Amino acid sequence: MQQNAAFFASGSLFYFVHDGKMPIFAQNLSEMKILMLLDHVFPPDTRVENEIKSLAEAGHEVHIACFMKEGKPLLEKTELCTIHRYPISKFMFKASVGILKFPFYFNYWRKIVKGLFKAERFDVVHVHDLPLAKVGYEAKCKYGVRFVLDMHENWPVLLQLSKHTNTVLGKLLSSNRQWVGYERKMCGLADKVIVVVDEAKTRVCSLGVSPEKVAVVSNTLNVEQFDPIERKEFKTDRFRMLYVGGINYHRGIQNVIQAVAILKAKGIDVFFDLVGDGSYLADIKRLIAELNVSDHVTVHGFRHFTQIVDLYESANVALIPHIKSGHTDNTIPHKIFQYMYAEIPMIVSNCDPLVRIVDETHSGVSYRYDQPEELAAIIERFQRHPDGLNDYIKKGRQAVIDKYNWAVDGARLVELYRQLG
Repeated sequence: MQQNAAFFASGSLFYFVHDGKMPIFAQNLSEMKILMLLDHVFPPDTRVENEIKSLAEAGHEVHIACFMKEGKPLLEKTELCTIHRYPISKFMFKASVGILKFPFYFNYWRKIVKGLFKAERFDVVHVHDLPLAKVGYEAKCKYGVRFVLDMHENWPVLLQLSKHTNTVLGKLLSSNRQWVGYERKMCGLADKVIVVVDEAKTRVCSLGVSPEKVAVVSNTLNVEQFDPIERKEFKTDRFRMLYVGGINYHRGIQNVIQAVAILKAKGIDVFFDLVGDGSYLADIKRLIAELNVSDHVTVHGFRHFTQIVDLYESANVALIPHIKSGHTDNTIPHKIFQYMYAEIPMIVSNCDPLVRIVDETHSGVSYRYDQPEELAAIIERFQRHPDGLNDYIKKGRQAVIDKYNWAVDGARLVELYRQLG
């Protein structure tokens, strides 16, 4: 080291003094203060909750800024984190679709971040998903903190597929070309980038991001918080299928309904339990009526897990029928690991991560996403020969215990923070 530079220590901070100028702070990484930015209400969010728990247990102090939730306080201190909630108008929320063309939404979050840094000193800004990446990078530049970009989704493709961006106004406000460029730029500027599957890491690295900067922290199951399901004996009289999750076009529920109609026409008795809510729910209900399969489908709406344990217990198979796209080929639903741990055999569409995992773990079978006839044929085979499902039951659960669990992924997240220095 040059003679005109010196280090001295105080508490958990090391002060680097150079030429008598203002000190540069370098945090002892055993204890960092982390500000997470999340542009929706919290809780619930299983992934974010798991991340907070792992970081807090590793000795870090976590704060999270999110939207206001009815009945919840503006400031809430829990055992694991501090939650800062902010009200948002309908106009401001809807303005997020045009975030790259108009500054309203960015300005809303800039004000939040400025107020938080005025009250607290943070070492890391951890941004959940791509939209707020610019705010995270600006905080890095302004306050000298590290910037972690946690990409749950392939955001440019997700927006391209979304219903609200395919309206006339949505197309004017949201440009896919801009989002692609924005993602490339923000991934390059982040200190660390988190993705949820290996396929997403390959995609991000193809943007020119160094592989050493990108970590895979998947949406795996925290088995400590998930009680084992007592599976019931398979029934041959009525074959039961289960889907739990969001109901949007890209989830592919429409193809399941068509498969049910095919099976009904052949006199095969199947029943589909559909649990969830979303922008495509009304379309699904119309399709159920049009195909006259209401006696073979129950739409339960949104239900907490504790309300649907019986559905997990009685399901012959669980379905993940996502439409294959650049989005679904680069993410993974948390439910796949729930199904595996609950010992429910799966039928999944041919999205890359889904096929990779069910083939590797031998926990289910796959079909081409846009072929309801192929899906119907698989269901018919299992309905006629339910013993064929036995091969898939135990192996999925064991794969979660051995590999696809949050203890493994939480350790990866903690290691990423250790490397930030």
